[in-house]
Amino acid sequence: MLRLRVREGVPGSDLAAVVRSAEKLGIEVESVASRRLAETVSDEANPQGVALLVGPLPQLSIDELISRAPAPTTLVALDGVEDPQNVGAIARVAEAAGAGGLILTNRRAPPLTAAVARASAGAIEWLPVGRVGNLTRALEELQKRGFWVFGASPTAPVDLYELPARIVEGNRVVVLGAEGRGIRPGIERVLDHVVRIPMEGRVGSLNVSTAAAVLLFELRRRERVANRDAIPYK
Repeated sequence: MLRLRVREGVPGSDLAAVVRSAEKLGIEVESVASRRLAETVSDEANPQGVALLVGPLPQLSIDELISRAPAPTTLVALDGVEDPQNVGAIARVAEAAGAGGLILTNRRAPPLTAAVARASAGAIEWLPVGRVGNLTRALEELQKRGFWVFGASPTAPVDLYELPARIVEGNRVVVLGAEGRGIRPGIERVLDHVVRIPMEGRVGSLNVSTAAAVLLFELRRRERVANRDAIPYK
């Protein structure tokens, strides 16, 4: 059951508004001492006088993820991205770009902790998340269901902006690898397309969450252009 804990003696209209909103939603409100509130949250968190107790975020199967996603959709799969800050930042980008979900592995991926939630700026609360035991098999299953699967590599021969138009016409999976290691060879062999982000400066690569933003928003742009071109101009 949801419960809102508020530190005793904390003044402020903002906090009062939070309490009123919780009460309207039928959420139990509990006034507690500072130590009790601190025990409610993780060591690195700063509750600022208030904390909401909730259950764990749901983690879906591939079937559930597909059933919830709109069509066409883009799913984001992470291969060995273990840093909670990066996972949260990617979730923020994915949700902002309209992705239908995030795929994590049971191993070599962090749990959905408060650190991930903070790095996502709350996006992880909205973005469906799936967990799989074997990413290769999950990608192959998605391919059977009509998804194009591709990833990014700085050594890929194909430029991101040269992707065939048919890629944006259906469902897609964007696979992102860990910084420094990239996508594992076994995963790369499954991909339909490997593309590179054109780099004009002297820096050879981007942070994985920044690369995610470039890839996902370029796909979104291409999709919107394709839809606009399909509508007769009046």
